[in-house]
Amino acid sequence: MSTSTPGPAPVPALSHLRLERPSEGVAVLVLDNPGMRNAMSEEMTSSWVAALEALSVDPTVRVVVVTGEGSAFSSGGDTAWIASEPEAGVDRLRSRMLPFYRAWLTIRRLEVPTIAAINGPAIGAGLCLALACDIRYAAEGARMGVPFVRLGLHPGMAGTHLLPEAVGVAAARDLLLTGRLVRDDEAVRLGLVSRVLPPGTFLEEVLETARGIAGTAPIASRLTKLALLDGGHADFEAALQWEALAQPVTLATADLQEGIAAAQEKRAPHFRGV
Repeated sequence: MSTSTPGPAPVPALSHLRLERPSEGVAVLVLDNPGMRNAMSEEMTSSWVAALEALSVDPTVRVVVVTGEGSAFSSGGDTAWIASEPEAGVDRLRSRMLPFYRAWLTIRRLEVPTIAAINGPAIGAGLCLALACDIRYAAEGARMGVPFVRLGLHPGMAGTHLLPEAVGVAAARDLLLTGRLVRDDEAVRLGLVSRVLPPGTFLEEVLETARGIAGTAPIASRLTKLALLDGGHADFEAALQWEALAQPVTLATADLQEGIAAAQEKRAPHFRGV
């Protein structure tokens, strides 16, 4: 009986969003509404949900990169849509905003590692989307911030959870209450991003990192991501108990034997996720 390697899952037609597969195991989601600085339009939001659903069941995906088309990562929510019902009551507006938040934050439910490639300004909900990813890299000069209060808005898209998780409570208060923007060295110092890279080679360097992640053992990668979710374990003992179960799971895999053999033979491992 012959077996075949599963191929990528089919993806429906997308609007204001592109899905690219530049190399084995790597999926890239490109926010593609440059005329509006990649604001999160209704079309983009629907496409995002469809793309995430397809990626979540695609066994060939090992890492997902999110970036923006043109000069911006994302300017956040479409303000025309946000302010389109000035006479609506709180209940009606809540019924619009909560599904919008949940739609974009579905990226946190992906089991594979995710990378935000912040190629340009990431503002408001756009920065929250980046914060929802596991790793964030920024191009030099890319401005980032959550200026909700400057528009008369309370923060949204889980910003009051995601930002303190990334930069700590004191820095989050500064950024959320002043609405100021940061970039480059300050963004790294705060923990908003891990690295700042030259614009000319930015995406190439991010994709090289993504290829490296895609080459790691999938089971170990997914369990490590799960261990770190929402700031990690509640305490030291919880970490030990989790690791005492999760590490034996990986000890029982064929990938572990492949990893050891590859190290001994001084070659790159070929992990199959089994």
